[in-house]
Amino acid sequence: MKKTTYTDQDEAMQSYITQIRKIPLLSFDEELELSRLIQQGDEKARRRLIEANLRLVVKIARSYAAKDVPLMDIIQEGNLGLMHAADKYSHLRNVRFSTYAGWWIRQSISRFLVNRRRAIRLPHRKEEILRKVQLVYHTLSQTFMRQPRIEEIAKEVGVSQEEIEFVLSMTSGFISLEMDGGNEEYGVMMDVYEDYTYSPELALIRQSSRDATLKALKTLKARERRIITYRYQLNGGERQTLKSIGDKMGLSPETVRQIEIRALRKMRDHAKDLQAYCTEAM
Repeated sequence: MKKTTYTDQDEAMQSYITQIRKIPLLSFDEELELSRLIQQGDEKARRRLIEANLRLVVKIARSYAAKDVPLMDIIQEGNLGLMHAADKYSHLRNVRFSTYAGWWIRQSISRFLVNRRRAIRLPHRKEEILRKVQLVYHTLSQTFMRQPRIEEIAKEVGVSQEEIEFVLSMTSGFISLEMDGGNEEYGVMMDVYEDYTYSPELALIRQSSRDATLKALKTLKARERRIITYRYQLNGGERQTLKSIGDKMGLSPETVRQIEIRALRKMRDHAKDLQAYCTEAM
């Protein structure tokens, strides 16, 4: 059997890219319509949505390129994530498919790379810490809408930062893909075990509902907007009581309560988008 050379791999890669470039891209309206058809069991619609986004997988896969793993292997794993995204994508979220699928593509590639590279078996206690680290990492990622820092993970897991760093150093837990000033603390933590907490749907719903909430706030008067922001932590701070808000604004707690009720009524009338997100989340 002929041994595959780098030239053969390059030619196969170029041929693949040439083929997928011929596939027309989709407009947002076309993506939403295909989603409706897929939910009705239309296999042709599913195939079209997947094929039109194969270039997205190649783009993402290239950022994970490594000397020890053929790029085509990475692309194939990314395609599995793309297929999964096509099955779960919903037109009700009113978001571009590429935004949603990108999470699943990266998840699939990340898991593949770590499972392929990891060869060191840790002691039982270290394995348990690693499991907890992974769970906390993905939970905090969705809570903060960013990659959590090592000290934040250590605090949640209940072990020292040094022990977290040691466990990760014995695995391929950190693969620096998007460095921040050369600081690997912000590198991307890859999966080692199957991640049951990973939920692009939940992250998307949270972000979209927050965006819709901020949009609805614009319909309020300045005083109403300020009270709602204080009461529901929209500025990232702690939720405040009617009394504490009243003290800040020179109002009685009852006046603050009445303004809050009036503001929520206004937002309810202008927040049809929020109703869609809440329905999806249930």
